[in-house]
Amino acid sequence: MLDLPGHPIIDKTTLVGGCLRLPVRIDVQRLAAEVGALPASSWGSTGGRVGVHRNAEAVFLRGYAPAQGALPIEDRESLALLPYAREIIEKLIPAPPQRCLLARLPGGVSIDPHIDRAPYFSKTLRLHFPIESHERVHMIAGERTYLMRPGEIWVLNNSAPHAVWNADPDRSRTHMICDFLPTPALLGLLASGEGNLGQHNDAVDRHFATHATG
Repeated sequence: MLDLPGHPIIDKTTLVGGCLRLPVRIDVQRLAAEVGALPASSWGSTGGRVGVHRNAEAVFLRGYAPAQGALPIEDRESLALLPYAREIIEKLIPAPPQRCLLARLPGGVSIDPHIDRAPYFSKTLRLHFPIESHERVHMIAGERTYLMRPGEIWVLNNSAPHAVWNADPDRSRTHMICDFLPTPALLGLLASGEGNLGQHNDAVDRHFATHATG
């Protein structure tokens, strides 16, 4: 099982709650232009991800999908084509980057509620960088629904149940998703972040209740 020996477990419930918006923004037009210029051959697969993630396309920028085993966490070929993404990962976020990927969720598709259980996930902080999104993408964490807008940076508690539903049948959602080891500087950003931004959404509850029962 994936692990980072020697690193402590993080209390994400205390630090993050469900989701937390950081007081930092990115130049989303610049990042979107880089991602849009990736060769079409970069897309079209799950990037090795399985299970609930099989509905989303993925391009790994650092490391590999957990299902591929304990492979090295190293830069992948696509990251060389994304200099601003590298700047975000290595300079904007004041912490050592671990696995990082681009994830595209097609219109009308869900990723069902789940918990990322490997020890690796209990020792890293998962950040979401929305690149392409809209008001009908629902991120669910801690029994609340969050709207993550392009240009924002969010921390997700992936050690608790979480899910996402792209309720628009025509528009996709693309996020850069990266894990970081905690540092005092990153924890300081979390302490300045905005929590309690989620809302209860009956339509989302009904969707996943129906989805779960087939």
